[in-house]
Amino acid sequence: MKRVIHIGLPELNEEELVKLGELAQETAIEYIFAHLTRSEVKDIEVTTKLNQGDTLDLELEIYLEVPIFVKVDVDNLVEKALEEAYKKVEGRLIEIARKNKT
Repeated sequence: MKRVIHIGLPELNEEELVKLGELAQETAIEYIFAHLTRSEVKDIEVTTKLNQGDTLDLELEIYLEVPIFVKVDVDNLVEKALEEAYKKVEGRLIEIARKNKT
């Protein structure tokens, strides 16, 4: 499952873009492991792509596989992890925008 959002902001340097991608990945992984133990996760992959043109595009993709005996709505958990990651990135972008104004 993946989602793309378009964020219009001033230019960000490469270091800020990398940190935003890392923040998105870390937030998603932390959210999932706040709801599942490591033994309940068979496989997890989180990828982030950031493209800056007229807008800043953040693509976050999460692949999560759990053993059949784990009773969890994987799609719902992934969707909530995505939402949490986007909220964190949005908050960080607001901080950057405020910092750039001063």
